[in-house]
Amino acid sequence: MLTLIAFAASVALTWAAYAQARKFVRDRLRFVPAAQTFWAPLIAGGATALVALPIVGLIPLIGAGTALSIGLSVGLGVASAQRDIRRNLPSSF
Repeated sequence: MLTLIAFAASVALTWAAYAQARKFVRDRLRFVPAAQTFWAPLIAGGATALVALPIVGLIPLIGAGTALSIGLSVGLGVASAQRDIRRNLPSSF
């Protein structure tokens, strides 16, 4: 039963991290050129994973895999928001 609770917590944290990163980049960083680079998702995901590792180490139900999946989901959220922004740009002649 505890394994199922830990898995549900991990999935919820991962989904929330993806949604928040995508919304933040799409709404707030739309006009920031540095947020539209190739390196932005890699830096955001890596930094999130590094920050999350010691935090999830303190929680007994979830572990390092959760921190890595949160970092991956943040990187994917940033990349998805970049794609959304590029798709909504007006076409030039």
